[in-house]
Amino acid sequence: MRETMNLRHIVRAKDVEAYSPANHLGTQNRRLIGEETVGAKNIEIVLGVVGKDGGAQPHLHPGIEQVVYVLEGRARAEVDGEVGEMEPGDTCYFPPDTPHSFTAISETPVKCLVIYSPPYHESSEKGVAR
Repeated sequence: MRETMNLRHIVRAKDVEAYSPANHLGTQNRRLIGEETVGAKNIEIVLGVVGKDGGAQPHLHPGIEQVVYVLEGRARAEVDGEVGEMEPGDTCYFPPDTPHSFTAISETPVKCLVIYSPPYHESSEKGVAR
């Protein structure tokens, strides 16, 4: 049986409000691990769901490393001129200050974990376009 009370260190995705990040199309994110959910200061983990042809337009994150791990669907990632297709189980690293993009290419939505260090505090308004 699942515990229904509030827990300090366990976050249920269904309990986290979704938002559409800046510089993205057809994307809904939920910040699972961050300062506001568990008090994390040095890492941020986001669950992203990206519809077909949606995703991150070319942008970069000053001083922030980013990793994307694909859980479901297929996507195309471009980073620093390198382009590759990703499927479940694949991971992509976006170095700090490096232009990159991410596009869903499967008929079904792409579900992915996005990890930032240090935390990006991404929102609908915050984004750095190339």
